[in-house]
Amino acid sequence: MTVKLVFDHADFLVLDKPSGISFHSEFEPGVVALAEAQCGVKLYAVHRLDKGTSGLLVLAKSSEAAAKLSQLFQQQQIQKFYLALTDQKPKKKQGWVKGDMVQARRSAWKLTSTLTSPAVSYFVSAFYQIEGRRAFLVKPFTGKTHQVRVALKSVSAAILGDDLYQGSASDRLYLHAYALYFSWGGAEIKLVLPPSDGLEFMTAPLQQHLRQHWAEPALLEWPSFQKPSQTNSVKS
Repeated sequence: MTVKLVFDHADFLVLDKPSGISFHSEFEPGVVALAEAQCGVKLYAVHRLDKGTSGLLVLAKSSEAAAKLSQLFQQQQIQKFYLALTDQKPKKKQGWVKGDMVQARRSAWKLTSTLTSPAVSYFVSAFYQIEGRRAFLVKPFTGKTHQVRVALKSVSAAILGDDLYQGSASDRLYLHAYALYFSWGGAEIKLVLPPSDGLEFMTAPLQQHLRQHWAEPALLEWPSFQKPSQTNSVKS
């Protein structure tokens, strides 16, 4: 299996991770091993995407670059935006989701009302002319495991295809790492990658909505958030 290369820099690669491929190798090669074999270089992880999540994934070409990129993620110097779909009615159409995350049953997590080391996300959403469907654009300000999935579940909008968090059954998990913005070596890196697989992602109304309204996520009006010093994580 080949992995699509989105951006090739001297210090790092940005891939389009397919849905359904694990990050690390388990019973079959993971996306890191696939990329290493395909590109012929040793690669280093700086953040992660869940197995079902597709989209933009950064892999460093050296341990030094990995350390610098990890620091950028920790310090909120890399803006991340995720696209998600649901067929459920959310409690609110946009706003903050904040709270500590604790492990629940199976391998799931849940959001609590405490704010000791919170997961913090802000989202906007919109209908896109498919009955019962709503698209979410989510900006996570921290990087907790399953953060976006738990955030949308907490507002009664479990992601389509997310059986772990009671999302409706579908052909894939409808969560996609959609955009990344950061500075590197004096250059501005701006990457926006629409999803390329999944029946629900490929509908004409959604594609039109992305082009007309969410083509440049960073240019939308997003509130600011000062990350507490004790919240240190690089997972996405």
